Amino acid sequence: MQPNPYQGYYQQPMQVPTGIPAKGGVNVPGMLPIEESYIENILRLNKGKLVSIHSTFEHNKEWNAKIFNGIIEAAGRDHVILSDPQTGKRTLLPMIYVDFITFSEPIEYEYPFGAGPLASAPPR
Repeated sequence: MQPNPYQGYYQQPMQVPTGIPAKGGVNVPGMLPIEESYIENILRLNKGKLVSIHSTFEHNKEWNAKIFNGIIEAAGRDHVILSDPQTGKRTLLPMIYVDFITFSEPIEYEYPFGAGPLASAPPR
């Protein structure tokens, strides 16, 4: 039997990084680190705003392309939930069908390293 060369040594558990810290090494609430600037996070920042989601559905003869209008209720990695302000109807739309999204007002989007919020310019 061979002796264990690591016997008596303490091995510290490996820590997995949770993201790029903001300026000064501190995570700032509400800021989107570069690797977290995904559509669902941008939609979450704009919860409560009226949007039009342009979608296409392959191999669907009834409606290949459709526009969903509504207020952003919630967004996840693979879905967005809209509510129609006139009817109260809610739509759960898988992100796989989302082509692009248009907003009826400026978009909230935070730069990741303390540069402050960036809102799209209002239409002229």
